[in-house]
Amino acid sequence: MKTKALLLLAFCMMLGVSTVKAQGNQKIAYVDTEYILQNIPEYGDAQEEINQMSVNWEKEIRDLRTKLDKMKRDYQTESVLLSDDMKNKKEAAIAAKEQEMASLQMQYFGPDGQLFAKRTELIQPIQEKIYNAINQVAQIKGYAFVLDKAAGTTILYCTDKFDISDDVLDEIGNVMQTVRRQDRKRSSNAGGGSEPKKK
Repeated sequence: MKTKALLLLAFCMMLGVSTVKAQGNQKIAYVDTEYILQNIPEYGDAQEEINQMSVNWEKEIRDLRTKLDKMKRDYQTESVLLSDDMKNKKEAAIAAKEQEMASLQMQYFGPDGQLFAKRTELIQPIQEKIYNAINQVAQIKGYAFVLDKAAGTTILYCTDKFDISDDVLDEIGNVMQTVRRQDRKRSSNAGGGSEPKKK
């Protein structure tokens, strides 16, 4: 079984090498979109706004849950003394509060909720500008492929020579504000060194 797997792996590697040789003059580059986003102030502002909205909505739902928990505790305590009619009213009030909380969670955090809509409104235009800038730089510099180091793409080795993140940021700078090239910094978890390459 192991031998079969090794033979298959060797065949795939040979196939990959022959494909690269056949396409020998095609250039490949990569970007680090995490680094690019860190150096666009508008993205940081958008994230801050989204985070603040999320915190406010979570507090609203937490407060509602506290009220619901109190209603349930009170009902448990009083249920022995209540008539069937009063029990039904209290149970209906608890069910209505549970429904209100579930509706609020869907309204804010559901797949079509306000958080998703706000993220789409604020972040999507920035992502589109990045995508357009990557396309522009790739066409100008003649790259056949551009990989994203931050998107979970498995890149086992890369050299800064093929990192076009700063070129993309410069291109984005034509349509929106970005951090000046000499002031850009990589976070410690962004990978690929802590200092950007200079022109």
